[in-house]
Amino acid sequence: MSAHGAVDPLLGEALGKVAREVDAMFDALLPNDGRLAGAMRYAAIGGGKRLRPLLLMATAAIHGADRAQALRAAVAIEAIHAYSLVHDDLPCMDDDDLRHGKPSTHKAFGEAVAVLAGDALQAFAFEVLADPATSGDPFVRAELVQVLAMASGALGMVGGQMLDIEGEGQALDLAAISRMQQLKTGALLGAAVEMGAVLGKVPAEGRVHLKGYARDIGLAFQISDDLLDHAGDEGKAGKALRKDAGAGKQTFVALLGEGRAREQARMLIDQSIAYLGSYGQEADLLRAVARYIIERDR
Repeated sequence: MSAHGAVDPLLGEALGKVAREVDAMFDALLPNDGRLAGAMRYAAIGGGKRLRPLLLMATAAIHGADRAQALRAAVAIEAIHAYSLVHDDLPCMDDDDLRHGKPSTHKAFGEAVAVLAGDALQAFAFEVLADPATSGDPFVRAELVQVLAMASGALGMVGGQMLDIEGEGQALDLAAISRMQQLKTGALLGAAVEMGAVLGKVPAEGRVHLKGYARDIGLAFQISDDLLDHAGDEGKAGKALRKDAGAGKQTFVALLGEGRAREQARMLIDQSIAYLGSYGQEADLLRAVARYIIERDR
């Protein structure tokens, strides 16, 4: 992505393709009858950057995994991401009326239906992963379920959200904010990369560099989000901005200032790309994702 906002052609093509494939798979697999199904589809189809599916599928491709199976795993992780946004937007959480440029799910369907749609999307994710169509190897399926479950729950995304709630109005230091964001945002990005490696039959000890890459882009992603909330364009973002300060939330920008936060994000991206040093051009897409994270405008 250039300074003028033009996405790297390699990345732009890949994001577009993955977004179309993910939407088509959601359309094929999600229920299609009734209000609950309508809310699930509203939340899951046709929105978002699809970064997590792209990370999963790019990592799987590097390690020779089947693309159709990787797409199913990608849909599972995106279902978890979609459910988390539905619940995050609720009045009892972040109370956001807008998501991806359209009314939040609870605004379109009511709070009770939104809660149930989020619950159902979470269950749907594990239903997809446990299906033999995702992998003929039961050990691979079990590990995919475990990786996503750990990244989604109390030791991952949900735990990070809890730390975020507890941190409102508190004076958190850099280590505490980093820990919170490594769970809240980084865990699911890390799971995407690791699940791609699982599908490629990469043993746990062979994933250390990929975990390092994912950890650093996860933190850089959150710093970028904080910068967008601080100084971004609400029209481009498709959601309400400048809410963190009003909510008394501690962010990287609040702690470091805008200049140092940008510098920290750039350092993390350089570090993440260095973790891919053992790969050749087959990892160019992962490198492009890393660069995009700090150059995006939404």
